[in-house]
Amino acid sequence: MRVNKKYSCLPAEEKGIHIINIRAIEDIGYDQHESTLLNSLSKNPDADCKYGLYFRDGKRKVDYILVYHYKKSSAGRTLTRRVHHNDSSARSTKQDQPLPGKGVQLEMGESEPHVDYHEDDKRFRREEYEGNLVEAGLELERDEDTKIHGIGFVKIHAPWNVLCREAEFLKLKMPTKKMYQINQTHGLLKKINSVIQKITEPIQPKVAEHKPQTVKRLSYPFSREKQHLFDLSDRDSFFDSKTRSTIVYEILKRTTCTKAKYSMGITSLLANGVYSAAYPLHDGDYEGENVEPNDRKLLCEEWASYGVFYKYQPIDLVRKYFGEKIGLYFAWLGVYTQMLIPASIVGIIVFLYGCATVDENIPSMEMCDQRNNITMCPLCDRTCSYWKMSSACATARASHLFDNPATVFFSVFMALWAATFMEHWKRKQMRLNYRWDLTGFEEEEEAVKDHPRAEYEAKVLEKSLRKEHKHKEKHRYFPEETANKWRKRVKTVMAGVKLTDKEKLTWKDRFPAYLTNFVGIIFMVGLTFAIVFGVIIYRISTAAALAISSTPSGRSSVRVTVTATAVIINLVVIIILDEVYGCIARWLTQIEVPKTDKNFEERLIFKAFLLKFVNAYTPIFYVAFFKGRFVGRPGDYVYIFHSFRMEECAPGGCLMELCIQLSIIMLGKQLIQNNLFEIGIPKMKKFIRYMKLKRRRSLDHEEHMKKKQRYEVDYNLEPFAGLTPEYMEMIIQFGFVTLFVASFPLAPLFALLNNIIEIRLDAKKFVTELRRPVAVRAKDIGIWYNILRGIGKLAVIINAFVISFTSDFIPRLVYLYMYSENGTMHGFVNHTLSSFNVSDFQAGTAPNDPMDLGYEVQICRYKDYREPPWSENKYDISKDFWAVLAARLAFVIVFQNLVMFMSDFVDWIIPDIPKDISQQIHKEKVLMVEVFMREEQGKLQMLETWKDKDKKKGENCNNHSPRLSRSHSGSLSSCHSYPLDV
Repeated sequence: MRVNKKYSCLPAEEKGIHIINIRAIEDIGYDQHESTLLNSLSKNPDADCKYGLYFRDGKRKVDYILVYHYKKSSAGRTLTRRVHHNDSSARSTKQDQPLPGKGVQLEMGESEPHVDYHEDDKRFRREEYEGNLVEAGLELERDEDTKIHGIGFVKIHAPWNVLCREAEFLKLKMPTKKMYQINQTHGLLKKINSVIQKITEPIQPKVAEHKPQTVKRLSYPFSREKQHLFDLSDRDSFFDSKTRSTIVYEILKRTTCTKAKYSMGITSLLANGVYSAAYPLHDGDYEGENVEPNDRKLLCEEWASYGVFYKYQPIDLVRKYFGEKIGLYFAWLGVYTQMLIPASIVGIIVFLYGCATVDENIPSMEMCDQRNNITMCPLCDRTCSYWKMSSACATARASHLFDNPATVFFSVFMALWAATFMEHWKRKQMRLNYRWDLTGFEEEEEAVKDHPRAEYEAKVLEKSLRKEHKHKEKHRYFPEETANKWRKRVKTVMAGVKLTDKEKLTWKDRFPAYLTNFVGIIFMVGLTFAIVFGVIIYRISTAAALAISSTPSGRSSVRVTVTATAVIINLVVIIILDEVYGCIARWLTQIEVPKTDKNFEERLIFKAFLLKFVNAYTPIFYVAFFKGRFVGRPGDYVYIFHSFRMEECAPGGCLMELCIQLSIIMLGKQLIQNNLFEIGIPKMKKFIRYMKLKRRRSLDHEEHMKKKQRYEVDYNLEPFAGLTPEYMEMIIQFGFVTLFVASFPLAPLFALLNNIIEIRLDAKKFVTELRRPVAVRAKDIGIWYNILRGIGKLAVIINAFVISFTSDFIPRLVYLYMYSENGTMHGFVNHTLSSFNVSDFQAGTAPNDPMDLGYEVQICRYKDYREPPWSENKYDISKDFWAVLAARLAFVIVFQNLVMFMSDFVDWIIPDIPKDISQQIHKEKVLMVEVFMREEQGKLQMLETWKDKDKKKGENCNNHSPRLSRSHSGSLSSCHSYPLDV
């Protein structure tokens, strides 16, 4: 009887049927339906392993998944291949032999198509890498019988001894048996806290981790020698899923395959397509009937739902599931959103103050008064005619909503708000560090250095081989023996010898990349300026075209139309360039070849922030500080390309246009780029993947009817791309809220509304749409904190210049205290306008229709401080201009220094570490010293006891009679055979 070797890799008990019965079935002639018959005779093994969360034995938990592509035989699908590496048998397997479960050789293998070289090379690397993982102590199980055709999965489990070893190596702080009481408030503070807890109880998430704790376990870096200190009553839950996946990932990064072309770690294997994905599993399903309770389901209900937008975030549960780095991001986002509440309230009050006082604003009333009969000079050459100032009444009234004395107060308030926010976050961060046992994390970071990136190792290898090649060229006429030695040396290098310690990339190696970075960034910044300049040309030409309109309503709405359309163009360009600049920043960072992931992330953040900051704020900077500054005067205007006149600000100033620009760009970015892209693009990708899988499933109805394994479901989710896009989005928004807040007091309100949605949107994305990221330890938000502080300092300077130079706040003060005859603002508008004699127009620049207003104009007005045409120095800058300029510069200096001092005072007066937290940290150190002192005392007492027992044994042996028999003398001699180890 022929033995069917297709079943040789399957344990008989796994299918619930004896191997003899399999052969009998084959002899009867049911071989073609063997898989169907076996499935009908056996129970469903997927239910035992909780559909992919455990190995096939239902006991060992899956800690990590490796995914790879493979090509199936064209003759038909092979039999189910669910093979596992037993810990005992796998470790004894030699590396030069196929690992258990790597694939099954069929007897008819000769008829199968030959696998191409690349697929064979990938399979070879996978075999070696997985064998090395087994040698490192991990347990593997393969599954190629999935609903996704051509996709294989390798399940990884870390046994207890490996977890202990790696936890000690990584210096993970774990809870000990020692528990202590957390210091509680007393007296009035205790009553206030209890009242606050009762009031805020409806908005607290219903999770155990969020409840206030009165006791805490003492934590200590794990040590196998001190296991008795830790609470090991439940080994299965001592290392949670987050910690287990982190440990496995560290082993994956450290393990390499060296028998291929060159040494490759997991990042290189993923980059070269040997594996297509690597990720830890989610805890289970988050929706559906009969779903077992798990942290993912709880997060979905109490965090990732729009229905709980009013509740606090369960930050401790987020940290438990996703790790400290992601937990800190959402904690920071929550603190930022909470701090926006008072800023929004004050901004609304400032806006309402402007609404309430708009009818009492004398300058806007004078501009709207048609009895003043102020004729303004044309806004463009030839096609534009003279116009009445009263036609800009709506713009002047709207400007007062944002340009009033309360705006100055709001700017000072927001500067202090930014400083208070940063200090509040530092204190919150320290509380989280204490709760999450991250105190003293710097020492651990020094102890566990980052692994070099795969690209860095490849670059170092290339450099080393180049040196070897040059050395060979210099000694071309080697004896054969020497040449063989050289080949061995190169082979050793290629076999994974650690080169990063011997060879390093110097600045000479990176100089081409640095030069490319410098030129690339300069080019991108120049491109942004060029686009802004193009929009300026559009505004000027469109304004001239619309001014030809014969309808009075068309001419009156020219400025609003041009401003709105130009801002929309700016918004579209900003959104497109944001995506382009993100890709370019990543490419520029990649060619630099940073050594570690941390260096790579910091350089990427710097480049991306620089490019996106310039992209988002250049149009706003233009309107705030450049528009209307270099216009010239009637009869002597400044021209672009000898035909286009530079833009002028409206009679009410450029602040209203700045407000329009800022509001449209801010709201547009938040609605389109942040929310629509974050919702729409992942949904579209998910739909495309679903349609592709649906087409594949239609080929196999039997596969379609089976329930998906957990790792198959997670494979169809989007891979985690890092927190940089999330932080970048919020940092740009923080700039909108602080940098130009003097022109748009409602910015904090719109940011608050956006963030309320953003928190739940990001939460839903992390819980339901992304693969579970590897947990990363972190004690702060890293370089983002320095960027926030820089924006806060820059905001003080920019707001000082906006108030001083963009708004009319300073000219009003100068007029009120220096030129006003009755101490009021009456006559202010006339004071800010200069006169021009229309006979002084340059040839070809005068209006084509000078009688458009119905009368002949001899003198027109324009906004500037210049001498009148009847003066000796006509059209020269007047003394009023220098008085206003001096006042503006003085205000900038006083405002900047005063606000900086107040911000530093807030920074100084609020301690970075809360007093109760510093006391608790000190208490932990004292308790830890006590624990070790008691342990040492116990050891000394045990030694003393052994010493006394040994001494008594010695005395008993000396007191025995020498006439004892030989049989007894052997046992007596053993009294002295135990040396005392003191």
